[in-house]
Amino acid sequence: MFLELIHWLQVSGPDPGNNPRLATAIATAKKVGFPKSSISAAISRGQGVSASGTALESLVIECIGPGSVAMVIDCQTDNKARTLQDLRLIIKDHGGTTTPTGYMFSKRGRVVFESQEGMDMDNVFDDAVEAGAEDVDVDKDGNIIIFTEPSKTISAAAILSQRRGLKTLSSNIIWDANKDTIVSLEATRSLQELSDLIEDLQEDPSVQGVYLNAAQGSIDDVAWAELQNRVAV
Repeated sequence: MFLELIHWLQVSGPDPGNNPRLATAIATAKKVGFPKSSISAAISRGQGVSASGTALESLVIECIGPGSVAMVIDCQTDNKARTLQDLRLIIKDHGGTTTPTGYMFSKRGRVVFESQEGMDMDNVFDDAVEAGAEDVDVDKDGNIIIFTEPSKTISAAAILSQRRGLKTLSSNIIWDANKDTIVSLEATRSLQELSDLIEDLQEDPSVQGVYLNAAQGSIDDVAWAELQNRVAV
C-alpha cells in the first residue's frame, strides 16, 4: 500500500483532486486501516522528501542472501550512513553478505496494463515497440507487460494508454535479473529464510523495493506466490 501511494503520486501528481488514482489509493488505505501518518509519509516520499521535509537521496544496497540469492535493495533516505548501517545489520543477522550484485541485473522500465477483451495483440505489440518497448509479455491474468529503457518508461506508458485506451496498473523502474544468473530455490528452509530477510528489510521505511535473481525451482506454488508478493517484481 505504501508503494502504491508513492507510485500514483509520481505518475500523476500530488493533488488527489487532480489525480483520481491517488485519491482512490488514499481512500483504500484509510479503509483498510493504514495509519494516517504512513499515508503522509508515503506522499512526502513520492515528492522526494521525508516526513520532516528533508530532501531524500537514492541509495542502492547489494547483497547475497539465503540460498545464495543475489539481491538489490532500492532505498530513498534522508541519511545514507544510517540506512546503510541499519540494513547491513539486518542482512548480516539473516546470514547474508553485503557484496556487489548489481552486475547480475539490468535496470529497466516496466509498465503493466490491465487486460482487455478483444485486444489485437499484434497492434498492441507494434505500438509498444514504436513507443520504445524492448520486450512485451503477458502475465497469467492476461495483463500486458512492457519493458523499456528507464528513460522511456513514462512516455511509453502514456503513448499506449492514449492509443489503445489501456489502463495502467503500475509503472516503475526495476532491477531485472539477467537470465544467466538466475538461482532456483530448491529448499523450503532457504525460501523461509529469504522471506524473513525481505520482511525485516521492508520494515525500514527507506526501502522502496527488493529485487531477486531467484526462480521457483522445486518450491510449491503457494509458497512461491507468497514470496513474489513480498518483492518488487
